[in-house]
Amino acid sequence: MHVAVTGSSGLIGSALLAFLTSGGHTVARLLRRSPHGDQEIAWDPQGGTVDSEGLRGVDAVIHLAGEGIGERRWSEEQKRRILDSRVKGTGLIARTLAEMDEGPRTLICASAIGYYGAHRGEEILTEESRSGDGFLAEVCRQWEGAADPARNAGLRVVHVRTGIVQSPKGGQLGKQLPLFRLGMGGKLGTGRQWQSWITLDDTLGIYQHALATPDLEGPINATAPNPVTNAEYTQVLGRVLGRPTLFTVPKFAPALLLGSEGADQVAFAGQRVLPARAEATRYTFRFPDLEGGLRHVLGVSTPRGRIAGW
Repeated sequence: MHVAVTGSSGLIGSALLAFLTSGGHTVARLLRRSPHGDQEIAWDPQGGTVDSEGLRGVDAVIHLAGEGIGERRWSEEQKRRILDSRVKGTGLIARTLAEMDEGPRTLICASAIGYYGAHRGEEILTEESRSGDGFLAEVCRQWEGAADPARNAGLRVVHVRTGIVQSPKGGQLGKQLPLFRLGMGGKLGTGRQWQSWITLDDTLGIYQHALATPDLEGPINATAPNPVTNAEYTQVLGRVLGRPTLFTVPKFAPALLLGSEGADQVAFAGQRVLPARAEATRYTFRFPDLEGGLRHVLGVSTPRGRIAGW
């Protein structure tokens, strides 16, 4: 297939670019600068422009671009950037595709399990579950709704509600890894909050699955089938690294980076999300269990004579 990708320099985007290319697809990048070569397409989400001619002959657009949610303190200005970067960019892509006669007929948009709200306790969440409360839930609702012009024009639209991606190159694991390797890692608060994680490999697999499954539309949860509590996550990561995990991280520590609202909705969020649609459409997870997934992404083998997770 011929696929165009936004957000190709991010953690998921850069890996997806290599994954799709090595799988035989032709991949074009949508970039906020003048293109260099046939496989680069100019777009300006703030200015509201896309080179629609560059999208002719493209089969699908995978839209990943958006301001990071865990990189800066949540000031009102930062919250506006988080929301606008998703809603404006998605709306621009959706409207552009809707108006094209010979353009892509599939739009796969990033979303997040923040859709379900930050604190859902023990409730098991699937794609059929209601949306939750709080800033990130509202962001996700508007983010997904911004794709309506493409959906209303008859395009196949998929929303990949991504969980906590496990990679040492970024995200939650990338931030925690230095402390855990020093033996200074620990659970966040009580540790009872659920963490719906997924390896980077399976995240790419879900995007490929969405691309290759023509009857798949709407939301799909990109989370492993076995979520864990934060206390369990902490214990497993410590075991994989061979380090103690005796500390408890108080709420004020993440709040220093993200502010109290950001810490509450990102670092201390709890969502028990299951990938019901992925499994119903026969996606097979490479890493359904946390220990095997962490050992893979960190390159740590299971000690001889012991089975991972035992």
